[in-house]
Amino acid sequence: MPKSFIQRLHEVTAARASLLCLNLDPELRLLPSSIQRSPSPVWKFVQEILDATLPYLSAVKLNLAFYEVLGNKGWRIIERVLAYLPKSVIAIADGKRNDIGNTARLYAEAYFSTFSFDAITVNPLLGSDSVAPFLERPDRGTFILTLTSNPSAKDFQERRFGKRRLCDDIATKAVQWNTNHNVGLVVGATHAKDVRRLRRLAPELPFLIPGIGAQGGDLESAVRYSITVDGDGTLIAIGRAILYANSTSSFAEHAAREAEHFRNRINQAISRSTGTKEAY
Repeated sequence: MPKSFIQRLHEVTAARASLLCLNLDPELRLLPSSIQRSPSPVWKFVQEILDATLPYLSAVKLNLAFYEVLGNKGWRIIERVLAYLPKSVIAIADGKRNDIGNTARLYAEAYFSTFSFDAITVNPLLGSDSVAPFLERPDRGTFILTLTSNPSAKDFQERRFGKRRLCDDIATKAVQWNTNHNVGLVVGATHAKDVRRLRRLAPELPFLIPGIGAQGGDLESAVRYSITVDGDGTLIAIGRAILYANSTSSFAEHAAREAEHFRNRINQAISRSTGTKEAY
């Protein structure tokens, strides 16, 4: 019987001594000029970034829009990235996918079987029957959008129903869905106090935490409030601050330094939060 996604995630983060997830979201207009002259600039950029940063990562998250905009080339790059990544790194499809019934089943099949992603982000607002197809495989993870990092998340996700907010109910429902030990939550780092509240509601689910760096989320608070009692249980997702740390031909070297810097800061924050001498 295959390991559950949560068990594998725990083993990966422990073995790699890192809770860092790289948002691998290449944008053609932001690529260094030295790369843009390449016959395949996006793939070359992605490959060099991975070569430089993989020692510091436990996961790589692909926001599918950055590839879909490239048409067929983008889908081929996704396939190349998945083939290139070592099995010891978690690959996450960030597509916020979902639909009713048979369509949800096909989304799950597409990303877990056709593309072989390890996990996916899913919109839960269609309800339990739309999420269920993503949860059938214990070895594949589903991160449920719970409280996102954008300013207008408050329009709906923070809407109160009595004493509880919608995001609270989503977290509670996600705990109920976790019978196969493969459910996590997406919780933005821009809501530090809410990260703590949601961790109390879902003490064992892994968190995927975007919003650090360019979006203004505080890394120390995100780590302190999101880690489980074991000092893990979270992935801190960072993109632009690493990808575009430098625009010269030495961009990959600078990306590696930034990835190492963030990995170390995360581990130091874990150490301070748990009272241990050194993370991992």
